[in-house]
Amino acid sequence: MIHQPPAGARDLLPLEVVQKAWINDRLQAVFGQWGYQRIVTSTIEWLDTLMAGGAIEHSTVIQLQNNASGQLGLRPELTASIARAAVTRMTETSYPQRLCYRANVFRHPPTGHHGRQLEFYQAGVELLFAGGVLADAEILLLVADCLGQLQIPQGQIILGEAGLTRSLLSPFPLPLRQQVRHCLAQLDYVTLENLDYPDSELQQRAKLLFNLRGKPQEVLSKVVDLALDEEGKESLNNLKSLMELVNESCSSSLSLTLDLSLIQTFDYYTGIVFKAIGQTDNQLRILGQGGRYDQLLGVYHPQQKSAPGIGFSLNLEELYACLLPTSILPQTPPLIDWLVIAKNPQDQAATLNYAQGLRKAQEKQRVAIDLGERSSQEIRDYAQQNGIKNLVWIQENQEPIIEKL
Repeated sequence: MIHQPPAGARDLLPLEVVQKAWINDRLQAVFGQWGYQRIVTSTIEWLDTLMAGGAIEHSTVIQLQNNASGQLGLRPELTASIARAAVTRMTETSYPQRLCYRANVFRHPPTGHHGRQLEFYQAGVELLFAGGVLADAEILLLVADCLGQLQIPQGQIILGEAGLTRSLLSPFPLPLRQQVRHCLAQLDYVTLENLDYPDSELQQRAKLLFNLRGKPQEVLSKVVDLALDEEGKESLNNLKSLMELVNESCSSSLSLTLDLSLIQTFDYYTGIVFKAIGQTDNQLRILGQGGRYDQLLGVYHPQQKSAPGIGFSLNLEELYACLLPTSILPQTPPLIDWLVIAKNPQDQAATLNYAQGLRKAQEKQRVAIDLGERSSQEIRDYAQQNGIKNLVWIQENQEPIIEKL
């Protein structure tokens, strides 16, 4: 029998581990530069905790056995867990809270996709107890900085505004509104065009909504003349202020497309929503997503006290796939710097001691010992194949002879 990992699981071999660690280390360095502190939450959560925010489909959660106190599940994302920890365990922390993470998450694949990946790796941030345009700008510019530091090919951000889009949808009767919203979320123009509209004016409005994407100023100019409720007007003004602030601070490093058709089928986000995009081999990849969720913290607060929050997550698998065709990632695992060999069995203790002395002399040196039963030529062949440049032969008198390859 050939043993393989379970369907949907996979092993990471040394080179892939090194390359993904390279990505993760750079992201964590950027997060740290922006003042974010790392938090580690439990891999296992109460199912009620995971579902409370309203953004997680029940079918996507990998559930564990029933516990006497309730049903447990593996986290499919980190925002719910961090929100729970922030309002229950960090009440004495001063505000705002800037938290970052690197973690694995687990999701059931969609129905009919047996064998699809179950375990994913994410890195991201949550900026909690901070509302307003300035906090939104910080998050967008932080995403842009991450894409820039990783040198993502053609990296850009697609930005929407959930409150504004909801206002633009408000003239539609409720059942039709849900259908239009679903078509926008699925980018299904054919179905959108053929819905049962009570009049041609609403049909034209739906078509306009579908095409409200492009350069921010051009899109905003189309929205100005549309009828908006008070929430929509406030969202529009905030969005204009955000665009002005971003452009004045760091426009050269941020490629931004405004897309007011960008919307989810659930009411999780309350303000800006966005996706980070990269391109490789003429294929666009969604590298991450995020947005503002000003109702979520109240779900977990003991007194249901609401507070603003905004964050994003980046998918390590997609970042890796985007960078793999480039020469940016490390191309080999870390090489061994020194190989220490005992010429005779009685010199093995001296070999161990010499190797340890090399490690202490320079902490980052990688030093291995030869484990014997190979000829001198076999040892040299092994060293050549593995990029080892320095051999140390320990003689009978315990004197080292250094050989450089």
